[in-house]
Amino acid sequence: MLLSLALGLWGVRRGGSMWRDEAVTYDMTHRELGALWQTLGSYDAVHGLYYLAMKGVFALCSAPVVSPVLGDADPLLVLRLPSVLSMAAAAAGVALLGRRLAGPRAGLLAGVVFALLPPVQRFAQEGRSYAMVCALVVWATYALVRAVGARRRRGPWVAYAAIMLTACLLHEFAVLALPAHGLAVGRAARRPWVLAASAVIAGTAPLAVVSQGQSAQVSWLESSSLTAGSAGLIALGIGCAGFLARVPRRGGQGTGAGELALPVGLLVLPTLILLLASVVKPLYVDRYVLYGQAGLALLVGAALDRAARGTRPRAVAVAVTGGAVVLALLPFSAQSRTPQSRIDDATAVARAVREAGAPGDGVLYTPLRRRAWTLPHASVTAGLSDLALARDPAASHTLYGTEVSAGVLRARMLERDRIVVAGDPTAPAPGSADASGLEAVKRDTLDAHFEACRTWRPRGARVTLYARPGQC
Repeated sequence: MLLSLALGLWGVRRGGSMWRDEAVTYDMTHRELGALWQTLGSYDAVHGLYYLAMKGVFALCSAPVVSPVLGDADPLLVLRLPSVLSMAAAAAGVALLGRRLAGPRAGLLAGVVFALLPPVQRFAQEGRSYAMVCALVVWATYALVRAVGARRRRGPWVAYAAIMLTACLLHEFAVLALPAHGLAVGRAARRPWVLAASAVIAGTAPLAVVSQGQSAQVSWLESSSLTAGSAGLIALGIGCAGFLARVPRRGGQGTGAGELALPVGLLVLPTLILLLASVVKPLYVDRYVLYGQAGLALLVGAALDRAARGTRPRAVAVAVTGGAVVLALLPFSAQSRTPQSRIDDATAVARAVREAGAPGDGVLYTPLRRRAWTLPHASVTAGLSDLALARDPAASHTLYGTEVSAGVLRARMLERDRIVVAGDPTAPAPGSADASGLEAVKRDTLDAHFEACRTWRPRGARVTLYARPGQC
């Protein structure tokens, strides 16, 4: 837990950068409660509980009782600290799970491995729900193992259902951990597990219905497939499972299939189910099933423990190999704490917009969802006129605001001598939504009546100042 906490706090500000999803978190948690609730009725309900929790965190840090102690708390630290703490709690849960499943040393190694895993290090420093979900699934799994050993006591099963339901309400894809849990439950505990799982599914169903109506939000997912990194980690876990099944313990037997079912199921099943569902509609993103990394850590920790037992040279060889792996991870760990580690840098985009624009200039976002870049930096656009904006995000109860009609937009653009355009670094693909409608009006009007004066290229974006011909 301390290792995870230290890694989480190391470079947590990422050079003062914030990427687009974190910008949405920041904006949503700073809306009035009524406006936030109305927005969730149409957008981002899947993250609703997380936004409400983070709203409470920001409110607590600015409360009269707390603020004299903390002073002006760094917004980036407040945004990410809950994820840091959640991953530390998850690491502790993995260690306890490993202890119950494979012994004290295997548990300690599993917790250390979990804290060092690249995806864990990354999402420990993001202002999104995935670290919290991961921690809750880990502790729900631990509660399940205790409940199975508690025979007919109801308390542990109630705790399991409550923790698991909370995880699912934070992000509904946490429900994909249930098949892994069911795979590991023996016949004697099958009935109470079915009851607990049914309660979790029933409690998650309303959120699933609402979020299904908002599924257009993931239309940016054109396909779903495993990344090379995710596939490699799964292969590593399966390899460790094979090693544990074949290499004997002190008693002369390998690890049975029943003992491997829980970590292997947690690692493989949520990803597999989501990939299969993506055949119908692309849904798979590795962070949606981040909690599967707990299964990998359990397998690697048990394999390291098994490999180190026996002669002293074997233990030394395992320690040296582990040290070499840690050293090999250092470049990734350092890079993941830089602004370049995320798909974009909203803070850098805001700086570019401020440098490009002058009071009275127009500003455009293309596509409209890139308005998220400057939402946490309202002062940057204070003197600029958002030409396409009809109603701002909070007033319209949307994530990015609503935009005017094509005719109004064109007229507004033609009234300006200079326009700052913040958009994606590459042109949209032909036939996509971003290549037609209002986005086409923005591009066509700029091409016909303006010329590009200067372009800035912050991480994951392009900011261009346009002016009337000859007025650059």
